Amino acid sequence: MANITLGGTPVETSGSLPKVGTQIKDFLLVATDMSTKSLTDFKGKKLVLNIFPSVNTSVCATSVRQFNTEANELDNTVVLCISRDLPFAQKQFCAAEGLDNVVMLSDFKTGQFGKDYGVMFTSGAFDALLSRSVVVADASGKVLYSEQVPETGEEPNYKAALEALLDE
Repeated sequence: MANITLGGTPVETSGSLPKVGTQIKDFLLVATDMSTKSLTDFKGKKLVLNIFPSVNTSVCATSVRQFNTEANELDNTVVLCISRDLPFAQKQFCAAEGLDNVVMLSDFKTGQFGKDYGVMFTSGAFDALLSRSVVVADASGKVLYSEQVPETGEEPNYKAALEALLDE
């Protein structure tokens, strides 16, 4: 369980993020076309997992926009934006914003991703949503960087996350 806050109030999550040096965990998430995606779908690619509570909040939307911009500059890298939003809402957001350098994925069906990655809120106003986090993995699936933002209302450290890919 992580020590994080939401609006200054302590909240709990389901566990801890994958540690640097470990293998990224497999997942089953729903894409905006309602297909199921797993880690296999991104085999051989470097991954940035941008995890957040809801694309319909300002900080979450900002993180998707920022990673969309940054992803355009990255070789062999896919940015997966993961929340519990319905795929329809994720698709609508990207269409309205003109975002096409990220892959939106939803954990709405089971919440298993949130539990497996230790990012599901288990208390507070965002109970059952995903905490703002970033996990970066190399093309072999080894975790290079992980960050669970200590205050949910703050943005992740984009620079540190992306530098982990460059240092690889």
